[in-house]
Amino acid sequence: MSRPRGIDGGRRLRLGVLFGGRSPEHEVSVMSARSILTESDSRRFEAVPLGITRGGSWLTSEATRERLARGEGYSSLGEEAEPGLLGSAEALAELASVDVVFPIVHGETGEDGSLQGLLELAELPYVGSGVAASARGMDKALMRQSFGAAGLPQPPYLVLAGDEGPPQAARERVAREIGFPCFVKPASGGSSVGVSRVAAAAGLAAAIEVAARYDRSVLVERALRGREVECAVLGNRKPEASPLGEVRVPGGFYDYRAKYEDDSAELVVPAAVSEQATGLVQRCAIEAFRALGCAGLARVDFFVDEESSDRPAVYVLELNTLPGFTPISMYPRLWLEAGLSYAELITRLVELAIERDLGTREGAPGA
Repeated sequence: MSRPRGIDGGRRLRLGVLFGGRSPEHEVSVMSARSILTESDSRRFEAVPLGITRGGSWLTSEATRERLARGEGYSSLGEEAEPGLLGSAEALAELASVDVVFPIVHGETGEDGSLQGLLELAELPYVGSGVAASARGMDKALMRQSFGAAGLPQPPYLVLAGDEGPPQAARERVAREIGFPCFVKPASGGSSVGVSRVAAAAGLAAAIEVAARYDRSVLVERALRGREVECAVLGNRKPEASPLGEVRVPGGFYDYRAKYEDDSAELVVPAAVSEQATGLVQRCAIEAFRALGCAGLARVDFFVDEESSDRPAVYVLELNTLPGFTPISMYPRLWLEAGLSYAELITRLVELAIERDLGTREGAPGA
């Protein structure tokens, strides 16, 4: 299949915006896609909406547009499960007709390498990381192992099976190895879905039960003091780090509601940390990006403690290979602070997708 060799090839590229899906972050995906469809440069791209319902039914672009027109903001594309991808010849044909894909499907089958594998098999260039990096980025246990192998500083953590032993045994292990307060998270997932802050041992069993609804493995990590800051990374083989953003939340827990449903969280850009801390975070963000083998984009989350010693302490929490792309999402806000508009950011990501695709097919490393 012949693929575009660049954006300025004499015609608009058909940009397939693939979104929705089965994830609890379905509505976030829809909102991100609305923004991409509206703000992408119409002189360069013909944006083609390709939706997936909550039940996994793949929609044609016409059906997707109709469903987007019915709702606003964080709306759903519907619940039906049939037909799936293989049962929808029209949806498959439309996917095959685009030049490049911007997949903004979150969670399982969206950012865990599954969708990326499908696009690889279809020989379609796509925005973001490849199969292996996406899988590592989705599984917090694998991610933490990669960070550890790269020598990156991170909070003490342990991984539990969701049904691991009696509650008393889990409490004793967490108390011994991690301590309280701590955070309990599904090993896979995003947008703080299923995440709990546990202040004392009495709340641990309930938090593990909540996290286990979303994954068979549960990550428990020590709660750190300091500021929660985020850094956006953009690039392939020569990634760049953005200015930093800081998340300030009443109560100190940046949960799903604070991220998407109310105005309780304050996102401060640039973050109120020292120049030394900023440089450390930016370097660690690029090292984390490379440790997972990422491409295109990622957002890396940190804690920064500048009060406990003379030197700032920086801890990498996690890397998101497919960060939210809503108007209030941190990733585009950070690049806006660096002087890159939302539309320019979309264009740059598409350029990186094509660059990676060409490099891969010509035998060069894509990331």
